[in-house]
Amino acid sequence: MIVVHHLNDSRSQRILWLLEELGLPYEIKRYQRDAQTRLAPPELKKVHPLGKSPVITDGNRTIIESGAIIDYLIRRHGGGRLQPAPDSPAYDEYVQWMHYAEGSAMLPLMLNLYVTRLGEAAAPLTPRIESEIANHLGYIDGALKGRQFIVGDTLTGADIQMSFVGEIAGAFGKRAQYPNLDAWIKRLHERPAYKKALERGGAYSFGS
Repeated sequence: MIVVHHLNDSRSQRILWLLEELGLPYEIKRYQRDAQTRLAPPELKKVHPLGKSPVITDGNRTIIESGAIIDYLIRRHGGGRLQPAPDSPAYDEYVQWMHYAEGSAMLPLMLNLYVTRLGEAAAPLTPRIESEIANHLGYIDGALKGRQFIVGDTLTGADIQMSFVGEIAGAFGKRAQYPNLDAWIKRLHERPAYKKALERGGAYSFGS
């Protein structure tokens, strides 16, 4: 049985969504952030030494990192669903988006999250961070022009992996000015599997 070690308001929500899209049975083990620090509880270190979420267990396997988990679930349990054929040109684009989400796009958004806690001390960093956010969101918006999904005509794991970027941008009030990105996130949020994952996962600050 697949077990999702699910931290509230975290990237693990998209793992629940993927499992719902695939129609796979799974269990949720819940963890709550510390109310003051917003950090994950120490109990997660019993699952993996980093103490981070998402992390899944599948039999005797423990897998961390959103992209690796999405890739694992689709390869091992997807039956050819939610990814392009590995020998197709679309697969190369798919892999690019899978890595881009956390490798590049999330960095300025996370920096923005951290520096906003510094108040006036963040002023020297803010212009560069804002410029990088605009650069990445503009790139994603352009890539989505004329497309329903990030790769091809159907949902793939790349949409699920990239969705958190759009959700965090929305939480910072930075998504509405990118109409293709905004419309894409809204379409994803209307999917029955996404809604089912929200019901199972519980309160999620980035789901609107």
